[in-house]
Amino acid sequence: MEYRRLGASGIKVPALSFGAGTFGGRGELFGNWGTVGVEEARHLVDVCLDAGVTMFDTADVYSDGASEEVLGAALRGRRDKALISTKTTLPLGEDDPGGSSRSRLLRTCDAALRRLDTDHIDLYQLHAFDAGTPIEEVLSTLDDLVRAGKVRYTGVSNFAGWQLMKSLSVADHHHLTRYVAHQVYYSLVGRDYEWELMPLGLDQGVGAVVWSPLGWGRLTGRIRRGQPLPPDSRLNETASYGPPVPEELLYRVVDTLDEIAGETGRTVPQVALNWLLSRPTVATVLIGARNEKQLRENLGAAGWNLTEDQTTRLDKASTTTAPYPYFPYQRQEGFAQLNPSIVG
Repeated sequence: MEYRRLGASGIKVPALSFGAGTFGGRGELFGNWGTVGVEEARHLVDVCLDAGVTMFDTADVYSDGASEEVLGAALRGRRDKALISTKTTLPLGEDDPGGSSRSRLLRTCDAALRRLDTDHIDLYQLHAFDAGTPIEEVLSTLDDLVRAGKVRYTGVSNFAGWQLMKSLSVADHHHLTRYVAHQVYYSLVGRDYEWELMPLGLDQGVGAVVWSPLGWGRLTGRIRRGQPLPPDSRLNETASYGPPVPEELLYRVVDTLDEIAGETGRTVPQVALNWLLSRPTVATVLIGARNEKQLRENLGAAGWNLTEDQTTRLDKASTTTAPYPYFPYQRQEGFAQLNPSIVG
């Protein structure tokens, strides 16, 4: 397994990390993701550690905290061999409005530590931007958690470019702990990350932790042009929760993935994940699994490289028209000369 710096930090993370959204399996959304209990979770953690996958990502909102509980139990006795990444900010039930206020962050961090059965969180991320809490309050609270030894590094997830840049500027101005990670949606059928957040991450030393790298389950190799969704696909129940994907874009990408899978002797998801591993700013890609078979297939995405021609074909198949103000730089030579794309 390859290990990479997480942004401009001193910590190294594996190129592939494990997303524990399948652990616990409570509720309408997460129950359809998977219902992995402690025993099976221990086995999946065994497989991960043997393969060099040492970071495990979860969130307090996953299965109402059950994901953190199962992960903590699965890591018992070997916590020192793993990095734990978790998230907070989203509402936890009807009586909790959510947010990143000082009082709430202190409370949710302590609760996560109890559920995870650990004395520290390696990467603590804000799951969303809280527009109602001053950025100075959020950052000073996270800084206190770092100084108290409860958190090692901080990051965010699903922030707009201005929200992340303003937060970094405030941290610099007040000499507070800086975000080193941004957990983002990025896939061959969702490349919006490249337009603003990727250049920001490259400039500011913020590494990408990629969620849903298979396009919310669309790039598993089971979805084909002109065929209905498999009856056991989670998309039947959860498509409305995830990022939308135009059908023609999906089928164009899947057709190209099929071709390259045949050329390389790899599977469709392995090719899709490998493409991500070569992208600028990507520190780690989160892979999920309901069972050992899925996990081992996803692990096969690491340790090899696509050719330049194969990468170019995937780039072409997955290209869409950029939104304003980016499309002039994509389509007009004069703009592109002044501000060339990072990924070509």
